[in-house]
Amino acid sequence: MWVRGMASVADKTINVLFVCSGNICRSPSAEGVFRKTVEAAGLGHRIAVDSAGLGGWHLGEPPDPRSQVAARQRGIDIAHQRARRVAKRDFQNFHYIVAMDRGHFGELGQMCPVGAEDRLLLMLDFAESPESDVPDPYYGGDDGFEFVLDLLEDASRGLLAHIRERHFEAP
Repeated sequence: MWVRGMASVADKTINVLFVCSGNICRSPSAEGVFRKTVEAAGLGHRIAVDSAGLGGWHLGEPPDPRSQVAARQRGIDIAHQRARRVAKRDFQNFHYIVAMDRGHFGELGQMCPVGAEDRLLLMLDFAESPESDVPDPYYGGDDGFEFVLDLLEDASRGLLAHIRERHFEAP
């Protein structure tokens, strides 16, 4: 199967990168939720997942402890992840680069090489939720982290359906 100028992905791994501001709350949570969704669908061997941030404030740090607790309560372990920054090579290595909000989407668009724009997506475009952005829970209480996970679970189902339709299901 050929996808917009990319090499055949019929026998290759699809790479998905989730992006937020500092890579300690939203994007590591999205990575964990989507990985769980992919594995539950039996596609863990076909879809690779990672996350990164636009800023370097937390490089090398694990996800925010509140993100870890909220995820763990849903059976998702994100403690092993470490914050990293989006790199130019990510635009070559990932089939999908998924922004957590419209601000991130705009910044990624400015960084994106010509011809790779179709790799940029907005997470909640795949959700049934009326929200347009995954809100940053960093400055709020624990309920904000739970709400973020609710949104990410919803959007992860839609994103996986999109990827399945484009790469794994017969036309």
